[in-house]
Amino acid sequence: MVTKIILNGYLGRMGKVVRGLVEKDPACEIVAGIDTSAIGEGLTFPAYPDFSSCDMPADVVVDFSGVSALRGMLMFGVEKRVPMVICTTGLSRDDEEEIRAASEKVAVFRSANMSLGINLIRNMLDRAAKLLYDARFDVEIIECHHNQKLDAPSGTALLLADAVNAALDGKMEYVYDRSERREKRPRNEIGLHALRGGTVVGEHSVVFAGQDEVITLKHEAHSREIFAVGALKAAAFIKGKPPGLYDMQDLINAL
Repeated sequence: MVTKIILNGYLGRMGKVVRGLVEKDPACEIVAGIDTSAIGEGLTFPAYPDFSSCDMPADVVVDFSGVSALRGMLMFGVEKRVPMVICTTGLSRDDEEEIRAASEKVAVFRSANMSLGINLIRNMLDRAAKLLYDARFDVEIIECHHNQKLDAPSGTALLLADAVNAALDGKMEYVYDRSERREKRPRNEIGLHALRGGTVVGEHSVVFAGQDEVITLKHEAHSREIFAVGALKAAAFIKGKPPGLYDMQDLINAL
């Protein structure tokens, strides 16, 4: 059965990638688009400036918009009981709390990174962190993105740091800048480093540095299509699901 999608942020870079994939996928259909401009040539679906003006029935909302559009989308999803796949990054703690509250009434899929590869690394970090930290390895995370990215460190870097921290019982401290510190590196530290430049889609490395050896788990995104593919997989997965907060680990476990 075709998954009917409302695409939030259809005019953005990721929105355009999602539209291109859906055009080639008979299992999906975009039934409406949401964007503040509500314009676009050659659209195959109706467009709206916000959710308050959209009354199109759908199976799921796929969100690649911005933080400012979050609240209106959550209100729409809860009111209409339409599941949501939220791919927007740079959310605050208050934003995350609103998402959790919405998930008590409708299914919400939330991931800082929709790549299957990144989430496979996330799975691997549980065992790696436990084994290597006990062997006195230090943990550093390095991420690199294009020069237009607004948030730093990236949501994915934090996702990976959280995976390491969870494996180590939440005892790790995140350190983003050592320029003012004149001391040896503590054991319970995860250093997070952000590089910005050019048109880099996304690179993430988790570095375990021990005595005379270094182990690096690295992921490189060579196009934005991998995130769109993950979002469409998530849309098909969450369609018809009961209320709750889902993520890529749920999707991977179901594959």
